[in-house]
Amino acid sequence: NDPRFVGGHPMAGSEQDGLDGAHPDLFRDSVWVLTPTAITDDAALAQVREVVSQLGAQPIALAPERHDALVAVVSHVPHLTAAVLMRIAEGRSNEHRALLRLAAGGFRDMTRVAAGHPAIWPEICVENRTAITDVLDELLDELVEMRLIVSGGDRAELLARLEAARESRRSLSTGAPEPSRLTEVRIAIRDQKGELARITTLAADLDVNIYDLEIAHSAEGARGVVLALVGSDTAEQFARSLADAGYRPSLNPLG
Repeated sequence: NDPRFVGGHPMAGSEQDGLDGAHPDLFRDSVWVLTPTAITDDAALAQVREVVSQLGAQPIALAPERHDALVAVVSHVPHLTAAVLMRIAEGRSNEHRALLRLAAGGFRDMTRVAAGHPAIWPEICVENRTAITDVLDELLDELVEMRLIVSGGDRAELLARLEAARESRRSLSTGAPEPSRLTEVRIAIRDQKGELARITTLAADLDVNIYDLEIAHSAEGARGVVLALVGSDTAEQFARSLADAGYRPSLNPLG
C-alpha cells in the first residue's frame, strides 16, 4: 500500500540463468511493463519510467489485472507449450533415437524457453492460474480446429490461417518510429495521486505506445502538464479517449 511502490518487470531475457544471461543490450528496445495502481505516486512512476528508458527499454503501464491476462498469452502459456512440445519430443525420441538430432531451427526457436530455469514457474503458474487456464482453454479450442482442418485436408483454410499468422507475426513492434511520425500530446492534470497512472494505463488499454513522457508541475502546485510522445497514427484516438475521461489534451505533431 506504499504509493512509492511501482510494480513491473522487463519482457526480456534468455533461457540462461543469473549472470550467464547478462548482456549490455539485454533491455534494448524491449518492453518493460509497469503496473501502477490508483494510489501510485506520480513522481515515483515518472522516476521509474525514466530509469527504464535509460536502460533502453520501452515502458508500458498496465493495470495489474490486465497485465496478468496479457502475459498469460505472450509468456506463461508459450512457456508451458514449449515444455509440452519437449515432453512429446523426448517421448518420441525413445522410439526414434535420431529425432532430437533432426530438430531444426523452427523447433529450437519454439522450445528455447523450455531451457530456462524451471524453479520460478510453479509459483508464476499458481499465482496467475485463472488467466493461464483461460488461455490454455482457448489454445485447446484452436488446436482442435486446426486438427479438424488438417485431418479434413482443407488446404484453403489451412493456407488462410497460416497467412494470417504470418501477417500478425510481421506486425510485431520493432521499436519507436522516426521523429517525423510522432506527435506530442499535452495533457493538463491536477496535482493529485494517480493521474499519471490513469493516463498511461488508458494509453495501454488503447494499445497506444508512449515513447517518451514528462510531467511538469506548475509553480502554484494546483495543476501540472503531462507531455506524452506517441505515434501520429494513434494520437487522435488517444486524445479522444482522454477527452472522454475528462482531460483536455492538445496535439503537436513533430513531423
